[in-house]
Amino acid sequence: MKKENSSSVGVDKRVVFLGFARMADAMGNSFLIVVLPLYIASDNISGNFFGLKESLITGLLLGVFGLITSFTQPFTGRFSDKAGKRKLFVLLGLIIFTFANFAYSFASSYWLLLLVRTAQGIAAAFTITSSLALVSEVSTKKTRGNNMGVYNSFRLVGFGLGPLGSGFLVENGPYHLPVIGEINGFVASFGIAAAAAFLSAILVFFFVSDPDDIEPSDRKMDIKILSKAKDTVLDPIFALALATLVMSFGFSLLAPIETKTNERLSQGPFMFSLEFSALIAALAVTQPIVGKLSDKYGRRIFIIIGLICLMPIVLVEGLTTEPWQMITARGLQGISAAMVFAPSLALAGDLAEKGQAGSQLSVVTMAFGLGISLGSFVSGYAVRFGYIFPFLIGSILAGIGLLIVRSQVPKNVESQT
Repeated sequence: MKKENSSSVGVDKRVVFLGFARMADAMGNSFLIVVLPLYIASDNISGNFFGLKESLITGLLLGVFGLITSFTQPFTGRFSDKAGKRKLFVLLGLIIFTFANFAYSFASSYWLLLLVRTAQGIAAAFTITSSLALVSEVSTKKTRGNNMGVYNSFRLVGFGLGPLGSGFLVENGPYHLPVIGEINGFVASFGIAAAAAFLSAILVFFFVSDPDDIEPSDRKMDIKILSKAKDTVLDPIFALALATLVMSFGFSLLAPIETKTNERLSQGPFMFSLEFSALIAALAVTQPIVGKLSDKYGRRIFIIIGLICLMPIVLVEGLTTEPWQMITARGLQGISAAMVFAPSLALAGDLAEKGQAGSQLSVVTMAFGLGISLGSFVSGYAVRFGYIFPFLIGSILAGIGLLIVRSQVPKNVESQT
């Protein structure tokens, strides 16, 4: 009788180590969510960027990361499929992150910030697609939701801790260090972000290995948009990607309008970081639970419930007038988003064809990054019409996502593998 490996009976240990490594990386990267808007508004940045207003520049610089990541992920996913190596591409992305995170310390203009942000986007494309393909490939259909939930939960814990740490560092700088001398809170944040990415690379190098049965794939990249079924128009993986896009759109509405949010709620950077992290914390806690339940009860029902809940919750964020109200709303948004995210990734993994996991899963991860990017762009622009407008748009998009999932993802969709 063949001995079952850990992926067939529970959470694969490689998923745990990879999640822990990505936790450190995500913590460093999320430092920048709070720091960058403040850095752009500080005296450290000079010059002109097409005469645009600061809030729109902030939205563009935050959003370009997701834009670059989104459009490069299908290609990096395909590269890892073709090479048959996931670990190598994860390491490559983390090394680029290390240098890019530290390079912010030397960026003194909008153009340099744009260049560094672009490098980060490329690094993320290598890391995200290879990581998720690895998680999917060491899982079975009965454990994929649980593995995806655990992996994302670790990563999101880091992503949630980062803003808390960066808000604290910026408010309490400058710092006097031996040999180096005095540094401000911005430089301290960038240095820690770089160190976190380097720590992640070390963890992946020593504790993560490629799936046992992975082989180089010579198949052409096969990303489907339209469905072959007669009763649907969109391919189910593409439909799941659209649901993920509208879910992640709501994630990034707050960051570009940090200064306006702080004024509206009469608060400082640290309280803003608590509000930002409330969503991530709730998402991190809920995802493993929802992922495991989706293994047992099905994926689609959780995605639909999550999108239904997101519609009123995102809208309420635009009506808040007190910090505790925003923290509560963001926490509820995180729980709702968990119902969409983990089951969508797991279902996409169920449907991905052998030798195509990197490229086909990249459709969903690309959509996540594109949603983050679009949310930043739209929020930075739409807030000029009133504080509620970015959140109203996010609520409407969640409703559109609900319609897409209900009509384009069949109830009894089966694995293609």
